[in-house]
Amino acid sequence: MNSLIKSFFLMALMLLGIATAMADDVLKPFILGSKGPGTVAEKVDLAKKALTEQGFAIAGTYSPYPGATILIVTNDELKRNAAQSEHGGFGAMQRVSVTKVSDEVQVSYTNPVYQANAYRMKGDLKSVADKLGTALGKIEEFGARGLTARQLRKYHYMVGMEYFDEPSLLAEYDSYEEAIKGVEAGLAAGKGGVSKVYRIDIPGKKEAVFGVALKGGENKYMDDKFIMSEIDFKDVKSTAHLPYEMLVAGNKVYALYARFRIATSFPDLAMMGKNSFMNIMKSPEEIRKALVTAAGGKEEKSMW
Repeated sequence: MNSLIKSFFLMALMLLGIATAMADDVLKPFILGSKGPGTVAEKVDLAKKALTEQGFAIAGTYSPYPGATILIVTNDELKRNAAQSEHGGFGAMQRVSVTKVSDEVQVSYTNPVYQANAYRMKGDLKSVADKLGTALGKIEEFGARGLTARQLRKYHYMVGMEYFDEPSLLAEYDSYEEAIKGVEAGLAAGKGGVSKVYRIDIPGKKEAVFGVALKGGENKYMDDKFIMSEIDFKDVKSTAHLPYEMLVAGNKVYALYARFRIATSFPDLAMMGKNSFMNIMKSPEEIRKALVTAAGGKEEKSMW
């Protein structure tokens, strides 16, 4: 009997160990580095200095609305991993947000390991995560109940919605050089309410990723500020969801469809009700159409 009890006890410990390991493997889209008193400007300056000391380059800065500033950063490892991955330019950067929330300032950043799996990249970017943690701190991962690496590599929000390998084709040119020229011109002109935040060229490939600001004017459904006001409603802010990306790969221009791009940052967002996808139901198509205009593409009637 004692032997039987011992066997059950050992099995229980083993199962507990497996469950703990599985829990440790759950990834969340954002990491809260620090929070406390101060101003956004002060925290931005401190973040820039700390990031530079860890070997990151500031590719661009974006302030989508008052009290929020986003730093887009990259380094050699991110660009090298992007070069080795199909459409890896989407993961050639990380985003660091500094957001004023009531009486505190939150410094958060995208989780490189989560992003590497969501974007099906070759490497897991664990060392990039470590460097960001050293520069900015790490209080907790947040933004979702969490997904495993395996779940992220085949992620879509629900049946019938897009996967990572189903991006929108925005435009097609005769060459890579013409595609770059067309996108640069469209963004400089602010076509479709879309403007340039940064550009990162992927080494050894005819590939470049552009970060873009979306200002809707009368069309609120493609506007960064409106969309975030509906979906970024929790106490710890997911400001680092922004900005969106356009990818020039060869002679074609792509963007991740918003039902995938938004959902990877907000995978637990309810489909219906207050602060839900239903409130921005028109946004995926309005974003796509705006990006087509900015890329110099020709609009086609959508099945949606």
